[in-house]
Amino acid sequence: MKRAGTGKQASKALAGGGLPWTGITAVAVVLAFAGGIFGYVYVQYADKAERDAAMAKWTPSETNRDPARQIPGVVVEDYEAGKHVDPAQRVNYDYSPAFGGPHDGIWAACEGTVYDVPVRTENLVHSLEHGAVWIAYDPERVDGAELDALRAKVDGQQYMALSPYPGLDQPISLQSWGRRLKVAEAADPRIDQFISSTRTNPYTHPEVGASCSALGPGGFDPDSPPPFDPNPPGPDAVPMAAGRGAAGKEDPA
Repeated sequence: MKRAGTGKQASKALAGGGLPWTGITAVAVVLAFAGGIFGYVYVQYADKAERDAAMAKWTPSETNRDPARQIPGVVVEDYEAGKHVDPAQRVNYDYSPAFGGPHDGIWAACEGTVYDVPVRTENLVHSLEHGAVWIAYDPERVDGAELDALRAKVDGQQYMALSPYPGLDQPISLQSWGRRLKVAEAADPRIDQFISSTRTNPYTHPEVGASCSALGPGGFDPDSPPPFDPNPPGPDAVPMAAGRGAAGKEDPA
């Protein structure tokens, strides 16, 4: 009888005051949630560290002044700075799109400016002299998600400009002063490498610290920019070796 009574008491103990399963479950859920958060943060941090390490090669420094030269497909030229032309003049550029040489005395706005219409090359080349990166694209081949991806790289980013460029021989072309890269798609990793290597690189562009802000009406109005001329330059076009120096026409920068 005693044994039977003891068994009933043990059953009651288990039923009423046994292991707190609800509490254990709650703790397990909290620990799992905390572990999930830690894991997510760790993965995000590790991914960022990996991205930063990958881009370090493309960051200008005293010991790596011109990292763009290491990017496959980049064209490099040396251009004399400060050569200006009048608003009605055209330059017989050596490349299309141009990425250096004589240019208009007024620069195109390049403070993360996304142009929906083609813009006069001579103004945009001046922006490159100030340290900007100009992304040109063929409007016949780049639209939808591809164009959105380019916009995301430019919109609101200082010393960046994006514009359509009719007749471009590749879908996308990136220009910095004396540096150019053409690619077939917006997902090409060389785009970010080029931007990191050249934008405001003090070792490669002539006018360090110059403005990218629009001068507005009477100068350059980004809402109504000077139009792009798709026709070949005429016989009166300014040759690459010409153009007035800064002493001949003051640079408002």
